[in-house]
Amino acid sequence: MLKPQGRHGEVAVELFTSFPERFAERRQVWALDPAGSRRELCVEDFWSHKGRMILKFASVDDIGAAESLAGCEIQVPRSQRVALEADDVYVSDLVGCKVFNVETGHAPSHEIGTVADVTFGAGEAPLLQVRAGSRTLEIPFAAEYIVRQDLEGKRLELKLPEGMLELDAPLSAEEKKVQQRKD
Repeated sequence: MLKPQGRHGEVAVELFTSFPERFAERRQVWALDPAGSRRELCVEDFWSHKGRMILKFASVDDIGAAESLAGCEIQVPRSQRVALEADDVYVSDLVGCKVFNVETGHAPSHEIGTVADVTFGAGEAPLLQVRAGSRTLEIPFAAEYIVRQDLEGKRLELKLPEGMLELDAPLSAEEKKVQQRKD
């Protein structure tokens, strides 16, 4: 949830669902706060406003109560999810997946890291936030890169363009020396 919206406990949310109309039939949701605790909420009303969804929850009746929800993620139980098309996936199914880069030719694939999160808005494809040791790599979750996805087995095999994983890599000692000479 982004922020309070209005004086009566409404909150503005950024949707990561293709099914906002489901709020009309699904009233029970859960708010997961950044500390990891969950709170059950009942959707009283919802509407679209300036490209965002506004939600009004029962028992959240003023700005202070709405502010307590800022930063929470609204969740729906796995058992109540909408069945997706063949190529669509839920973000929660991607988190925790091991990501492998499938090399060209006959070379074996190698593990890149583990999906920690998925972000949206940086382009057409969502970005997988992949933890690789002390680094976090941003890898587009684009159909043209996906070789195989086994969500139950928590495994994604991607064929990434050469050099993609080095785009945000720290400079080597030699690269730092060359850069210092230029300054």
